[in-house]
Amino acid sequence: MPTPPSDDLATPETAASAPRPAEPGGPRRAASPWRGRVMAAGLMLAALNLRPAVTSLGPLLEEVRDDLGMSGTVAGVLTSVPAACFALFGLTAPRLARRWGPGAIVCAGLAAIATGLLLRPFAGGTVVFLAASALALAGIAVSNILMPVIVKRWFPDRVGAMTGLYSMGLSLGTAAAAAATVPMTDALGGSWRSGLGVWALLAAVALVPWLFLARAGASGPETGGTDTDAPAAAKTAAAPADAPTVRITRSPLAWAMAVFFGFQATAAYISMGWMPQIFRDAGVSASTSGLLLAVMMAMGVPLAFVLPRIAARLRHQGVLVVVLGVFGLTGYAGLWLAPAEGAWAWAVLLGIANCAFPLALTMIGMRTRTHAGVVRLSAFAQSVGYLLSIPGPLLVGVLYQHSGGWGEPLALMAGFMVPQIVAGVLAGRDRHLEDEG
Repeated sequence: MPTPPSDDLATPETAASAPRPAEPGGPRRAASPWRGRVMAAGLMLAALNLRPAVTSLGPLLEEVRDDLGMSGTVAGVLTSVPAACFALFGLTAPRLARRWGPGAIVCAGLAAIATGLLLRPFAGGTVVFLAASALALAGIAVSNILMPVIVKRWFPDRVGAMTGLYSMGLSLGTAAAAAATVPMTDALGGSWRSGLGVWALLAAVALVPWLFLARAGASGPETGGTDTDAPAAAKTAAAPADAPTVRITRSPLAWAMAVFFGFQATAAYISMGWMPQIFRDAGVSASTSGLLLAVMMAMGVPLAFVLPRIAARLRHQGVLVVVLGVFGLTGYAGLWLAPAEGAWAWAVLLGIANCAFPLALTMIGMRTRTHAGVVRLSAFAQSVGYLLSIPGPLLVGVLYQHSGGWGEPLALMAGFMVPQIVAGVLAGRDRHLEDEG
């Protein structure tokens, strides 16, 4: 039977007026510590699977293009598919979570990831390859949206730390896929199909704790989560149920978050989709190009754990946004001036810049007072943000094919960094979504 919908995931309109039904057997008790540990492990394993579907493709994109007959423009479309799927399917996550519970939807998302990655190597043409990729990306999309929700509900006093934990796992999975795909492809016979398909095994492993959590009802502990401090739980619970709410599409905060999220996603997916090709065109080998992408992604492993903790201690996160933006602009300038000679330095700089992602996730949790608020802001910022990011990788592919080089695409990438900084500074101000009502 489906998990009954949770009040914390109710819409603002119903949350203010609908009485809470009595639960059979009395109110639920706080979750036991072992369930909290299983949840933490589940978050980490899920995070490991939220990017390999994308970053495993970058180092083998040339082989996939040659085998399936893709042009540069079609490859640009392929690198835009993740953002499109995240925007489209991410919009369904709040409704699905209200109906079935967040744990069940994350579990279903991981099953979709495993299935899509398993089917992708059997594609005989571009259409089938895109369809299998879309299935995996749909699973990633709903999990993306619900990760901040689950963290807010289970660990309300440790939003920064737990966001850092699963952001670190996400970065680790991203880097591992970028670094290991080419060597595994060679070890498995040299076919890109084997090299991409092996990542389905990681998603299957991640399913194990979520099958348990979904069956046990991973909607969140009733009294504040595992190992929580009373002040943080009380602060979340203290938000009045009848507090005025603002339509999310009219919220300046929500739009600032969406634009910031969108442009950092644009930079991330351009990097994951095209950075190995930039290095290969500069004379770097395929395996080294994959390692360079891995270095970029690996920078997020320690920083994704530390940065949310720093952000949670600041009243205004704008300074972090600016610092990350400067690293990104410097990295793009280096790629234009000396792509091969300074390749490792540019990979490090751009890897630091891509840590805008865990910063954005942390800010989503900090800019809301209630569980319902974080659901609304997470769904809006991520879905609209990914929608805004769709044209970026496609434009890079078109400019690359049109110009025959990387000068114009790199100028476009640097240009995208400017609105990212502006929107991030606006979104980083000390205010909350619920206060805009």
